[in-house]
Amino acid sequence: MTGCLAQRYREEILTEIPEVDAILGTTSWEEIGSVIKRLLGGGEEHLSCFHDLGELPAPARRVVTTGGYYAFLKIAEGCDKRCTYCIIPYLRGPYRSVPMEQLLEEARGLAEGGVRELILVAQETTLYGVDLYGEKSLPKLLRELAKIPGLYWIRIQYCYPEEITEELIQVIKEEEKVCHYLDIPIQHASDRILRRMGRRTTRREITERIGRLREAIPDIALRTTLISGFPGETEEDHEELLSFVDEMEFERLGVFPYSPEEDTPAYSYPDQIPDEVKNRRRDAIMELQQEIAFARCQEMKGKILTVMIEGKVADEPVYVGRTYMDAPGVDGLIFINSGELFMSGDFVRVKVTGAAEYDLIGEVCDESAQ
Repeated sequence: MTGCLAQRYREEILTEIPEVDAILGTTSWEEIGSVIKRLLGGGEEHLSCFHDLGELPAPARRVVTTGGYYAFLKIAEGCDKRCTYCIIPYLRGPYRSVPMEQLLEEARGLAEGGVRELILVAQETTLYGVDLYGEKSLPKLLRELAKIPGLYWIRIQYCYPEEITEELIQVIKEEEKVCHYLDIPIQHASDRILRRMGRRTTRREITERIGRLREAIPDIALRTTLISGFPGETEEDHEELLSFVDEMEFERLGVFPYSPEEDTPAYSYPDQIPDEVKNRRRDAIMELQQEIAFARCQEMKGKILTVMIEGKVADEPVYVGRTYMDAPGVDGLIFINSGELFMSGDFVRVKVTGAAEYDLIGEVCDESAQ
């Protein structure tokens, strides 16, 4: 067992689940292989491996498990924000950027292995480099990654709105390989709830940042995540969040009912919201977003987009792909009618001919794969 659960409850797991042969912390994942070998050797049992949360895992040779044509590049570990609902700083430690040279070497290796889309992730990507270089260095990292042959798309996830700089906006705008896509988890729009969450921004500031992004990059696709039913959230707060979602018309949006985490400040807040209320509020937001998403998809009809092929529908001349607006596993798809032969990871030009609630339908308009 490894990951956040193991890091948090290791003593309880060892005591209450004797079937667990080994338990590893969040910074010990590179030990998994050697631990399994030791267990299979039969000489040891109930192994435990936990590194200091201030350390970064040692560089290791990557095994790509995402199909080979896209891969995630973790550029930092941990977080210093300490939002009142979040346990991550306690489980993954303070913010630590991975040295740029190490990231570029890893990215080159992935590209040489056939990866064409690189997805940058961290608990917060926008602060990359502050601890190592004394300044936000994500723009510089993006420019260096864009020089790597073989990479076609570079996608950025988990950007805190207050940390998005003008320099970052310009790099997204100017670098051809950097997708016009940004994942900005804002969590709420009521200033009162944002303060209770320990967030460092306001509705006005979020609105201004989104406005600036869309002004500079008109075709940018913005994804966000929200929390419904945070302790103390009133119906007025919920209505304010609904009006904000209606106003902003995010291209992509997800909502999660508040989940209390032990040892976080919000866990002990006295005004917890009943589950049925959390879920009702979540459903209301998602119903509104479904209307927005459908309208957005309808607007795409007739447009020509570059699409990454991800697979094929069995026994049908239909391929499944993603546009620059869609991150794998969380966003929509485009279904492409074509009798041509394409491979996963190919890029083709597709004309959008139809739309569903979250997905698009299209046909190949330029049969040459890239």
